[in-house]
Amino acid sequence: MKSVYNFVVKPIGERYNNTKKVGDSELILNTEIYNHQYVNRKATVISTPIVGNTDIKAGDEIIVHHNIFRRWHNVKGIEKNSRSYFDESTYFITQDQIFLYKSNGEWKVPEGYCFVKPLKAKDQFNIDAERPLIGIVKYSDGTVEVDDLIGFRPSSEYEFIIDGERLYRVLSNFITIKYEYQGDEEEYNPSWAESS
Repeated sequence: MKSVYNFVVKPIGERYNNTKKVGDSELILNTEIYNHQYVNRKATVISTPIVGNTDIKAGDEIIVHHNIFRRWHNVKGIEKNSRSYFDESTYFITQDQIFLYKSNGEWKVPEGYCFVKPLKAKDQFNIDAERPLIGIVKYSDGTVEVDDLIGFRPSSEYEFIIDGERLYRVLSNFITIKYEYQGDEEEYNPSWAESS
């Protein structure tokens, strides 16, 4: 199956990631369909669009927008699928709904985005666990270099868990400054991110 303008994808696993294996039992973490934090964001590309150029290929693993596999209730309370839905294993998405893709075993970022690792707070009087609006670039579109220490605009970060690591997706044009390393920077990855 091919689409003229859309990628055809299928979810990796279920539509929601709301369970966790604890010993021999399965623990349900969330029962709400509208909570975006438990919606699956991993997919496999079945086919690429006929029109347009892309580096993404059939078979690549991708990280997508949380509304792709999400279900919702309309104003009458009837449960509906997203507009991307074709059937339970087939969804049509646009290029701007793809945030990260794995090609030849390596994560790559579409143009316009970077993924940033947050830093642990070093101020002893701060109650927050991480430093706000600063991080180390993990994946880049080429606007900045990987491992650069950067600052970004408030409310521009969007949280993802990629391979057990908590990262922020930041629009490249929202990066405001490149810092010099002081030598005391420490990445912040909470233990709950590693277990997902």
